[in-house]
Amino acid sequence: MSRQKIIVGLDIGSSNIKVAVAQQREQAEQAFQILGVGQAKSSGIRRGVVVDLEETIRNIREAVICAERTSGMQIENAIISLGGGHLGCRQSKGVIAVSRADGEVSREDTDRAVSAASAISLGANREIIQIIPKQFNVDNQGAIKDPVGMSGVRLEVDVLIVDGSTPFIKNLVKCLSEAEVGIEGLVPSSLAAARSVLDRRQKELGVLVLDLGGGTTGFTVFEEGEVLDTCVLPVGSGHITNDLAIGLRTSIDVAEKIKLEYGSVLPEEINKREMINLEKLGGEAGEISRQKVAEIIEARISEIFDLALKRLKQIDRAGLLPAGVVLVGGGAKLPGLVDLAKEKLRLPAQVGFPIQFEGIVEQIDDPSFATVLGLVLWSEDESGEFKAPKMPLANLSRNLSKKMSPLMKKFRSLIKGIIP
Repeated sequence: MSRQKIIVGLDIGSSNIKVAVAQQREQAEQAFQILGVGQAKSSGIRRGVVVDLEETIRNIREAVICAERTSGMQIENAIISLGGGHLGCRQSKGVIAVSRADGEVSREDTDRAVSAASAISLGANREIIQIIPKQFNVDNQGAIKDPVGMSGVRLEVDVLIVDGSTPFIKNLVKCLSEAEVGIEGLVPSSLAAARSVLDRRQKELGVLVLDLGGGTTGFTVFEEGEVLDTCVLPVGSGHITNDLAIGLRTSIDVAEKIKLEYGSVLPEEINKREMINLEKLGGEAGEISRQKVAEIIEARISEIFDLALKRLKQIDRAGLLPAGVVLVGGGAKLPGLVDLAKEKLRLPAQVGFPIQFEGIVEQIDDPSFATVLGLVLWSEDESGEFKAPKMPLANLSRNLSKKMSPLMKKFRSLIKGIIP
């Protein structure tokens, strides 16, 4: 019987923390079976970065314990998402001489070329998160995806380097170590979300993935099978809730309920006479126009699309991605979002749902699970499409988790008995 590997993804978002436990299967049409999921509110994260250590630790533990109960597995290590506006990307190039006497390019040569491309100055308090090879050149032949086995004397590689702020990463690592979760890898959340919803044809044609999270929006463009650009836009669906609370003069909790139950981004399609009873949603007595709600939401979503269009213009891809835009994240469930995306971005648009999974699919068939399931799929890419350097911070977290005191172990068992 073939060995089946257990993989855990942990998505630490601004609104929710999600955990997915999957079993990697061999010789099966669907490579991963979801064994269990866990979810908890994220009250210690703002715009993708930790602002409250204790609260974040508590939320991570709650989500992990929930996933352990539904899956029947004990979680010790996970692949972690990394978000926030501190993430950046830049282009780099590495050049080496082919090492073998017969001129045949080996896997060691490609690794050395990628390492040479990563030898750049990032500035103070910055470190590399991911190194994404885009294409190789062997002598005068370019646009090669995998040069292993080809002959030449000079090997070049063009890479996209994703880097982040060291202090922000350290804060996240500390929370994970205190929650007793070892780090198998740190993956930018926008790249993870794209991994779970795109197929090879979309990546070849050219596609934009917008991950509408609570505090930020992930932006990733693929073309010819490679990542062309990635960044984090500083506006998310949580800003819509804030706008509704201010515009309607109601509480944040009531504004969130209004967004989820009555939200739309197409005010012209809503009857002007349709009203929302605030008292039924836990607010003060009174009614508000549903069309006004849609106008407030449309204004904020339009801002997100305008920022995305501006970035597309910077990389000369505005209106030039045949596979269009794929919308994921919790904000992607707003009614009318696809139509507004088509209008604003002048591209085909659709909501993205995770693929390549079986098991408890009724719980994960949701665009908000794109990132956490993308982290699970990331394990397939360790020796292929994406490469990440060995991270001292990740190793530190793993060592700290192993050194947890017996008291902490007892505390975790106690929490399991308390949380339903």
